[in-house]
Amino acid sequence: MATSPLPAGYALQEYRIEKVLGVGGFGLTYLALDGNLNLRVALKEYLPDDIATRGADQSIGPLSAATADTFGWGKQRFLDESRTVASFRHPNIVRVMRFFEANGTAYMVMEFVEGAALMDWIKTRRPLPEAQLAALIAPLLDGLEVVHKAGFLHRDIKPGNIYVREDGTPVLIDFGSARQQSSDLTVVVSQGYAPFEQYHSQGHQGPWSDIYAFSGVLYWMVTGQRPHEATARIRADTMPSALQSADRSLYRPAFLAAIDWALAPSEDQRPQSVAEWREALLGSGEAPKTQLLPKVQVLVAFDPALLEKLEAALAQHLGPIANVVVRNAAKTAPGEAELVQLLAQEISDDAAKAAFEKKFSGISRPATQPASAPRTDPATSQAASRFALEVLARAEQRLGEYLGAVARVVVKRAAMKARDERELYLLLADEIEDKEDRKTFTRNAVSMSRKP
Repeated sequence: MATSPLPAGYALQEYRIEKVLGVGGFGLTYLALDGNLNLRVALKEYLPDDIATRGADQSIGPLSAATADTFGWGKQRFLDESRTVASFRHPNIVRVMRFFEANGTAYMVMEFVEGAALMDWIKTRRPLPEAQLAALIAPLLDGLEVVHKAGFLHRDIKPGNIYVREDGTPVLIDFGSARQQSSDLTVVVSQGYAPFEQYHSQGHQGPWSDIYAFSGVLYWMVTGQRPHEATARIRADTMPSALQSADRSLYRPAFLAAIDWALAPSEDQRPQSVAEWREALLGSGEAPKTQLLPKVQVLVAFDPALLEKLEAALAQHLGPIANVVVRNAAKTAPGEAELVQLLAQEISDDAAKAAFEKKFSGISRPATQPASAPRTDPATSQAASRFALEVLARAEQRLGEYLGAVARVVVKRAAMKARDERELYLLLADEIEDKEDRKTFTRNAVSMSRKP
C-alpha cells in the first residue's frame, strides 16, 4: 500500500474507522461504525495514490503543484458521481447513503453488505445448475440495466465485486470505477474480466463493456476457469468456448452460446444492451427441450463445432446476429438436418439459400444421444497419456475443495499443458481466485505431489 490508511479508531464526523476492506487505484474502502445509527457502513475515501498523499494530520493533498489540478478535478468527479450513484434505487445494487468532504478529500458512505463474495459463496455449491444460476444473475442484470439507463458504466464487474447476502440475494458492489459513458473514461483493468476497450483510454466503452465482464463471471462459474486476458484474444483467440467447455447436462446450449456471444473480443460483435443479452441468455426460462423414448431420456446436444460452422456460414448473409439465430433455432430443432432447414429459411436470396442447404446436405446423423449411453472422453484419454490416473485423481480431489465438481474438467485441461506434476499444480492454482486459498493449495498440493 503506497499510502497509509486511516488508523483503526479514527473518528471522521459520526463515523469511526474499524479496518480497511479494500484498496484500489482511486482510493481505500473502510469498515466503519455510524455512531448516530449504530450501523456498520462501508466508507470509501478518494485517494488516487499516483497523484496524492496523506499528511501527518491525516489530510489528503496533491503530491505536487503539477498534480493539484488533476487531484481537484478527480475529487469533484468523485463527488458528482457519488451523487448520481446515490440516486440509484435497486435492491441488487449497493446503496450509497451519503457523501461529504473532509480531510481535504471526499468520502462516500455505502451500505455494508453482510454476506460472502461470490468466489467464496460458490465454493461449496459448484456445479450450480442453470436454474439456480439464472435465479442468481437475473436480479443483477436488472440492477445493471438501471445503471446503464442512468448513463453510467460499472467498469469493474468481477467475482470479487458480487456479494451474496446472508438471505441469498446477490448485490453488485464497488462503484469506485464507475463513470458516465459520455465522460473521458480512464483505464480500468481486472485481468480476465475487463474487455479490450478498457485497456486504453480511447477505447469504445459502453454497456457492452460491462456485459463482457459479467459474461466473464458466468464463464468462470460454468467452466471453473477464469477467461483469458482480453489482450491475448485479439490476434488469435485460443480460449475454449463455454459451449465446448461446460457440462451440457447442466446448461442449455443456448445459455452457453449467449455467454460466448457476450465474450466476443470485438465490442461490435457483442450484445449492445442488457435487454438484448438477457433475452438470449435467459429466454423464456423454459427447461431444456427433451424427447422421451422407451426407458431412455434423450437430450438435445448439438455438436459445438457444427454450430460454429453454421454461425460462420449464416453470418455471410445475416451479419453478427447469425449467432443468435443459430442458438434460437437450436432450441427447437429435433435434429441437425432440421436445424439446417430452419436456418436456411432466414436467407432471403433463393440461390444463397440453396447453396447453404447444399453445403450442409451431408448431415444425416441424429443431433441427440441417449443420456444413458456410454460416451468416450477424449480429454480423459489424453490427460491419462501424460499423467498416471492416480495423479489426476489426487489433483482433482485437492482442487475440488476450492472449485467443486468442475475441478475434473480443469485438471484434464491443465494436464495437457503441464510438463510434470509440480507444474500441473501450479497451473491449477491459477484457477483459484482467492490469494490466500491459492497459496494454501499450492503449498499443500505440491507437498502432496511429492508423496509416493
